[in-house]
Amino acid sequence: MTDPIADYLTRIRNGVLAGHKVVEIPASNLKKEITKILHNKGYILSYKFVDDNKQGVIKIALKYHPKSKIPAIKKIERISKPGLRKYADATELPRVLNGLGVAILSTSKGVITDKEARTLNVGGEVLCYVY
Repeated sequence: MTDPIADYLTRIRNGVLAGHKVVEIPASNLKKEITKILHNKGYILSYKFVDDNKQGVIKIALKYHPKSKIPAIKKIERISKPGLRKYADATELPRVLNGLGVAILSTSKGVITDKEARTLNVGGEVLCYVY
């Protein structure tokens, strides 16, 4: 697999489109940090890191509206790809849906959202957009 982050996002996207409650994804430290951000921002219900004496697994409970079953994640897309990396300076950080969405960045301060990067005045690689 050449792009594990794209695989991570695709598994979440496919789980939402299929209406699944839980999605299982192979774990890595970067994926764990992205999962924590998605949970803190309210895009997923809960998560659990399971150690299987190998790579490990992330179990993500997807979030839906209780009555209308509309998913919390409308769109989740990869921005920086292995073939074409996208970087943003601290002064030109992207705004997703005029601030309603979240851009997840990998910076020298760790994996953070675009709003946190603005307050810390750091730039980095734009991993994905979520809204």
